Amino acid sequence: MSEPHPARSHEKQDKRTFLQKVAEFIHPGPDSKAELIETLADAEDNDIIGAESRVMLEGVIRMAELTAGDVMVAAPRMDLVNIDAPYDDILHVVIDTAHSRFPVYDSDRENIIGILMAKDLLKLQRAPELNIRALLRPAVFVPESKGLNDLLREFRGNRNHLAIVIDEFGRVAGLITIEDVLEQIVGEIEDEFDIAEDEGDIFGLADRTYRVSGDTSIERVEEAFGVKLVTDEDHEFDTIGGLIAHEMGHVPKRSEHTTLAGLDFVVLHTKGGAVRWFKVSPTRTEGSKA
Repeated sequence: MSEPHPARSHEKQDKRTFLQKVAEFIHPGPDSKAELIETLADAEDNDIIGAESRVMLEGVIRMAELTAGDVMVAAPRMDLVNIDAPYDDILHVVIDTAHSRFPVYDSDRENIIGILMAKDLLKLQRAPELNIRALLRPAVFVPESKGLNDLLREFRGNRNHLAIVIDEFGRVAGLITIEDVLEQIVGEIEDEFDIAEDEGDIFGLADRTYRVSGDTSIERVEEAFGVKLVTDEDHEFDTIGGLIAHEMGHVPKRSEHTTLAGLDFVVLHTKGGAVRWFKVSPTRTEGSKA
């Protein structure tokens, strides 16, 4: 009996036209990720794809090289719930941080026993006799070396949108959410910026205010706005987020604001116990225009 399948398979491989083969010979595809990213940039320049599409595609390409350890919220910045804490204290943590999921520990912060959904606390209000342990959902643990591609696939498959990251010694290194992974693709919502972008940490907004990353160095902020923020040499702070937290006496929360060196700082976004973004503008004086 003849076996036609190998021949058919061969025919499929040769279905390209002569002109297609010549074109591919003259213009071969990219040989590396760097060349592929350059090709995407060329495609944007030629109006084949839009700027947002290029950024997302580059994010997908680069994400393949990232691991959970690269983008996790480090353990010291994790917002945790103590299983033995009073209900009011737990509710305060939930309201204060505005997260939807919380790792819960027993006795030691290293001993994560489950995940508490903020919405499940409503069940305790209706039935106070319930034990909070009954509301916990299983915690998912992943190694720091876990690739983001694989992690995103697991997040989508098992509907667990938060995972505890473990280091090589089995200790809690941090946590990662599906939002952290997706941000590597879509990125932060970026506005056009007026200040020269050296590190991508200061952006001009349409209302002539500025969005400043909490991780921006104090020196960079001073240079960008022409101010002197630190006058006491005993105060050794590296970032604007650390300086503002010191001045306020606590880690700022969303919508909190303070004034320093003639600048108004408003907290736009916090994550992992630290300020991700401030909105900064010159302090308004009497008679100044909005």
